[in-house]
Amino acid sequence: MNYNIITYLIYLPLSVALTVWVGTTLFKNGRIFLIEIFKGNRDHADSVNRLLLVGFYLINFGYTLYMLETWRTINHAQDLIEVLSVKLGGIVIILGLMHFFNLFVLFKMRKKATQVT
Repeated sequence: MNYNIITYLIYLPLSVALTVWVGTTLFKNGRIFLIEIFKGNRDHADSVNRLLLVGFYLINFGYTLYMLETWRTINHAQDLIEVLSVKLGGIVIILGLMHFFNLFVLFKMRKKATQVT
């Protein structure tokens, strides 16, 4: 039994699902901030929101794929669980950091937009 292949088959779908879930959540809930930042211009807000989502996906999917290279040989089920927890934990940390970075940028932009008016 090749535990590395099994681990890949678990890791990739979970990483993709987590990334899509977080990206979709940010996309839906960040729209209102962008509309306010762009003073009600929904076309600009939606365009920037889509660009942010694409960038978010590119960074996170790239990191997910990059992490495949750093795997050790997995010899038994305990190794499988340990490797998955480290790799998925890394993905979750990156997603969390990107979420807070996005919030920081949105709040900075919002503050700047409200000061100009």
